[in-house]
Amino acid sequence: MAQVAHLSLVTSTDRATLAQWVEGARPRTLPAAIAPVLAGSGAAAYAHSFVWWKALLALGVSLALQIGVNYANDYSDGIKGTDDNRVGPLRLVGSGLASPKAVKLAAFGFLGLGGLLGLALAATASWWLVLVGIAAILAAWTYTGGPSPYGYRALGEVSVFVFFGLVAVLGTTYVQTETFTWLSLAAALGIGSLACSILVANNLRDIPTDIETGKRTLAVVLGDARTRQFLLVLFLISLGSLAWAGTFTPWALLGLVSLPLAARAYVTVARGAKGMALVPVLRDTGLTELLYAVGLTIGLVIGS
Repeated sequence: MAQVAHLSLVTSTDRATLAQWVEGARPRTLPAAIAPVLAGSGAAAYAHSFVWWKALLALGVSLALQIGVNYANDYSDGIKGTDDNRVGPLRLVGSGLASPKAVKLAAFGFLGLGGLLGLALAATASWWLVLVGIAAILAAWTYTGGPSPYGYRALGEVSVFVFFGLVAVLGTTYVQTETFTWLSLAAALGIGSLACSILVANNLRDIPTDIETGKRTLAVVLGDARTRQFLLVLFLISLGSLAWAGTFTPWALLGLVSLPLAARAYVTVARGAKGMALVPVLRDTGLTELLYAVGLTIGLVIGS
């Protein structure tokens, strides 16, 4: 039966609408691409070195890589059969709406776009950033792709924290200030922990189907109860990082505007929500990160 299912995926016709392609890009995860650029730019503004066009280039890189990795995951999980019974947002390959080839090309297209924008950004700051960009693209593809995807070995959260936390925030600040700052690191820790919370919420929802298909995420390793506790730890780390940023300027505490959404997400998780009931948590964690970044950035601009 598995062979028949995979054959149907390979021979599927491309009948996905534009709206379904947009849904397949998983727009609820895009705050994880926008937030680090906001926070990194806020740290640059605090250092009186904000450069708007470099911030826009960094945003283009971040969005392109996020969309690229989402399509790459759709492709890789789809051809492995991991998405055959997935709960949650539309999967293009798993649903048969788009062929693996089309989704793979979309992934390569967005990853390539991110690479080109990254080259332009590196040319304005330092060429060693090209190596960082190559590492980010490789990490995006090998998350669920390739012969030994690290997303199947409980390392997804580590990658998200590094690339959508540390690298994205510190890199955004660096290309504008050409230096690293402690304030930027504080912001990176908070943004990275919240980016991880999006993935944790996603993988908590998918524990049953991931166990069935052999996908060994961190949520599968920790189990249901400890994954719920881990989400709380990530929220607390983000609050601690915000408090650190507040030692530079109290205005940074405007990031606390995200606290009600974080609380709503965690209450839902703590009450034992499962399956589709966790989909709103994915939305709320993404919005928590975005509001956290917006509040923090506004605070850093005011306090500069």
